[in-house]
Amino acid sequence: MTELAHPTSSRQVTRSGRDLPVATAVGVALLVVVGASLFIRKEVFVAVALVAVGASLWELAQAFARRDVHLPLLPLLVGSVGILVSAYVAGSEALLVSFMLTAGGVVVWRVLDGDGPAALRDSTAGIFAAAYLPFLAGFVMLMLSMPDGARRVLFFVLLAVASDVGGYGAGVLLGRHPLAPAVSPKKTWEGLVGSVVLSCVVGAMGISWVFGVNPWIGVGLGLATVTTATIGDLSESLIKRDLELKDMGSLLPGHGGVLDRLDSMVLTAPVVYLVLLASVPVGD
Repeated sequence: MTELAHPTSSRQVTRSGRDLPVATAVGVALLVVVGASLFIRKEVFVAVALVAVGASLWELAQAFARRDVHLPLLPLLVGSVGILVSAYVAGSEALLVSFMLTAGGVVVWRVLDGDGPAALRDSTAGIFAAAYLPFLAGFVMLMLSMPDGARRVLFFVLLAVASDVGGYGAGVLLGRHPLAPAVSPKKTWEGLVGSVVLSCVVGAMGISWVFGVNPWIGVGLGLATVTTATIGDLSESLIKRDLELKDMGSLLPGHGGVLDRLDSMVLTAPVVYLVLLASVPVGD
């Protein structure tokens, strides 16, 4: 998000190795896919979300295996389908119940495999994975299920993207002072300011134009988005640092893994859902 860039031969690559042209093309393509799926049919977006969460769980399982922690991947994938679909179809109570069933299924599945101490460790990691990815992503499904859900989800995505792009741009151009050098040396205070500025602008303009409510609510959402996105980003950086990984995967050229793109969004989803639920009347 805040790496300093320098030119190499025919392509611009950041110090972390990010290929900017490729990263930009992939980022734009992802936005097009998300936007198209939202407005073609909501169920298409549910399918896109399931693929993203499933890929992220697979990446997390591969990463944890480096420390001999083995996620019960099959019950997690099945549970993710149940969590996201039930949240979309039946609401918040179904989201909670399906998460609890998934957590229970993860424990039972792993205990039946035996090996007591390892089973406890793997089950704990599995419950963490279920809470971290499908449960938090379920709040996006709660937004989507509303009559104006496509607009709410798109607004949420744009807020998260604004935080990332604002931080990256300001970090590249102005970044000098590390934000959390022990966790993520490339992130800077200047990048954080860039995230705040762009997120607040997108929040104020978006909530005013799309929903017709006080733009100051959008400013507050912008600030909240930067807070949760930064915490999510740093939390994943801490996990990767412990696992001695640069990226969680390589499924998205120029970006790393799918989880490297979802890390900030999953923590942001509940906040945006609750603020919009409290401040924006449900429209058509």
